[in-house]
This record gives sequence, structure tokens and C-alpha cells, in this order.
Amino acid sequence: MTLKEFSRKLFAPWLWGNLTAMAIVVCIIIFGVWYGIAWYTHHGEEIEIPDICNMSVDDASFALEHMGLVPIVADSGYNKKMRTGTILFQQPRPGMVVKSGREVYLTVNSTYSPTLTLPDIADNCDAREAEVKLVSMGFRLGPIEYVPGEKDWVLKVKCRGRIVYKGDKIPIEAPLVLVVGNTDPEEDDIADDSAADAQHLDMIDSEDWEW
Repeated sequence: MTLKEFSRKLFAPWLWGNLTAMAIVVCIIIFGVWYGIAWYTHHGEEIEIPDICNMSVDDASFALEHMGLVPIVADSGYNKKMRTGTILFQQPRPGMVVKSGREVYLTVNSTYSPTLTLPDIADNCDAREAEVKLVSMGFRLGPIEYVPGEKDWVLKVKCRGRIVYKGDKIPIEAPLVLVVGNTDPEEDDIADDSAADAQHLDMIDSEDWEW
């Protein structure tokens, strides 16, 4: 190939046209990827999460959607001091900076008090074991009520003045009262012996009187 032929092919219009087209395509791809990533990640956007606790679900949802956020009711709780349907907790917390389209998870105050199922406590364990078990399950406990019976043994369980049993549903804010025995077995034996002796003496006195 002569130098003249090489120069003619090097500066041929079709070659430079193809190179120009390729360069344009590469620029379009690079710009498209950069713009797509910026759009997907909302580059440069900053939205501060508002404090929506104590607001109603409708008001909180409207405020979040107006700011470009997505409210999601994820859980419910119960606080008797707050109105039904108000926001108890939110995640992310107020003041955090996020991008638009971020989901905000809401915990709403329930209409009814949650309940717990009472386990097998009465006549099945001592007072200390019962207290540990009930507290670990989330129950509230009131002062222990002592009655004659086997010492430190749980005889009954009460809630709001009535006896409750295994499997009953107990509101979490209602305290349980353990009815516990406070008599030693030895004291019971002594009391029984004393009663028997007294009965025996009465029988002797009665026999002497008849004679």
C-alpha cells in the first residue's frame, strides 16, 4: 500500500463518520448512566423527618406524603393516656435527613388494651418463681396477698378482685395479685396436735363428769 492510498483511506469520510457516531453513542450512554444514578439516588435532595408523634394517622400521612415520603403503619401499641389512632412511635426518628420516597414506619395507638395469656401458676409454683415468670412475660404485679396455707406457695391468682385461671386473657395494664400461703408445715402439725390434745382432754373431762 502506497502512502497516497493510506492517506486516502485514513481521511475517508465514511471512517470519520463512523468514529463520530461511536463517540456520540458513548457520550449518550455515559450521560444516561450518570443521570439515571442521580435520579435513582435522589442526589442532592435532603428531607428532614418531621416529628409526627401524637398526631392522628390521617394527619401524619398527609404531612409525610406532602413532603415526598411514604407512610407505612407497621405496628400498634397501647397507651391509655393517648387518644386512639395517634402515632406512638416513628422510624426514622424526627430530625433525620433522608431522600424523597423514603418509607416512614408508624406505630399507632390501638383501640383496645393488648392482653396476655395467663400461664399455669396457681398451685404449681412458689411465689418467687411465679413473680419471675410473670414479669418476664410482661405482666404487672400488685402486692402479694397472704392467707393460711403452705408457706410461700401460690394458691390462687387474682385480677381486679376476681380469681383468674390458666389460659385467661389478662389486659397488660391490669396488675395480678398472687395469693400466697404464709404457714409453715411444722406450725400446721403443732396446731393439729394441739387441737387433738384439747379434744382428748375434753373427752376425759366428759367421762369423769359422767362418772
